[in-house]
Amino acid sequence: MKNNSQTTAEQHNITIWEIKKDRLTAMQHKLFDTPKLLSVAAGRTTCSIFKVPQTLVDVNGKSYQPHIISVGPFHHGKAQLEMIEEHKWRFLRQLLDRTKAKGIVLEDYLRAVQPLEVMARECYSETIPYSTDEFIEMMVLDGCFIIELFRKFGEVVEVDEHDPLIKMSWIVSFFLRDLIRLENQIPFFVLECLFELTKTPRSPTLASLTLGFFNLVVQRPENVLKKYANIKAKHLLDLLRLTFLPPELEKSTKQENRPPPHVIHNISKLRRAGIKLKPHEAESFLVISFKNGVIHMPTITIDDFMSAFLLNVVAFEQCHSGCSTHFTTYVTLLDCLINTSRDVGYLCDWNIIENYFGTDAEAATLINNMGKDISFDIDECYLARLFDNVNHHYHSGWHVQWASLKYTYFNSPWSFLSALAAFLLLILTIAQTAYTILGYVRPP
Repeated sequence: MKNNSQTTAEQHNITIWEIKKDRLTAMQHKLFDTPKLLSVAAGRTTCSIFKVPQTLVDVNGKSYQPHIISVGPFHHGKAQLEMIEEHKWRFLRQLLDRTKAKGIVLEDYLRAVQPLEVMARECYSETIPYSTDEFIEMMVLDGCFIIELFRKFGEVVEVDEHDPLIKMSWIVSFFLRDLIRLENQIPFFVLECLFELTKTPRSPTLASLTLGFFNLVVQRPENVLKKYANIKAKHLLDLLRLTFLPPELEKSTKQENRPPPHVIHNISKLRRAGIKLKPHEAESFLVISFKNGVIHMPTITIDDFMSAFLLNVVAFEQCHSGCSTHFTTYVTLLDCLINTSRDVGYLCDWNIIENYFGTDAEAATLINNMGKDISFDIDECYLARLFDNVNHHYHSGWHVQWASLKYTYFNSPWSFLSALAAFLLLILTIAQTAYTILGYVRPP
């Protein structure tokens, strides 16, 4: 019996060891596995197209996902995007019909993009599961569709008067939003490669066509668009973002006896301290200044397009390692100024915001959600000096008390009349008391 027990124990130990050995082998294989959901290349500056972090998706819902058109691999093949997928082949056929006169056929498009495959794959934060042939086909099809779309709206090529993608306004509005979603991009150098292969001698630049298309909704002056006719970008979202960046501002310097900068109060509190907001003309709504108790801000239109643009460009700045944080700073400023629908109402009254998004409460919720779960360094942001100066003005003594007094007693005609009546009553009471005392001190 003793020998049998020893044998059983030995067999048990061997079984355990085999299990451990299998587990050890599996662990050793995992040591050399390459991360797929967030590739090692995602931290490089060459990576520019990201899956939006789940924390932002949880706050802002489907603002990062395309609604009618898929561009690139992240949303490729989804059923709800099949409608436009069919029209991509129609646009490609029309392009081929034009270029065949120059001897350029479909095979030439594929050959032109093939050398860019490795570099294009490295632009995505996830490992792309498609084969070389599938990936190149996707780049060519999506890239040619975007270029043809821009040419049609730029009236560079002939447009079918009954083309539903051009004539149906609801489709156009979704194109404008879907083409600036961070997850819905292809590298700009792929677009440039296809554009150079298919352009005509007198064609505008690709950047000009792109900005002309988005100007359907942004509506900036023609001279601004010409200024960025040859701008280089990482993708369409980045291109539009770059055209809004303000010129280099003077960097904030630490002043003696000043605490480090902090975020500012909402506009309801600032106005009680005498701080006002005034609109001013500028090429970009990011150009903001503070002087003599007044924050000067260009007017911004808050609508479906601008909300999608701000959300996606902030996500891009959060993910891209070599990117400035201008839009993150701007969104943080709006989030500071606005806490409630009343704050939105003040900014609308002062022409800082044109609200086409919904009610004041809906606009307040949108702006507050933009500022949630984002990384922000107030010491390094381009508005650090503004935050510092506004806070210093807010806490600086007598003028704040005087502004609060004016806000309380002179904010409306009725409050002024009430304050005046109380003041006259006080004067009369003092006069009556003085005459009474004089009657006792110096009787007649």
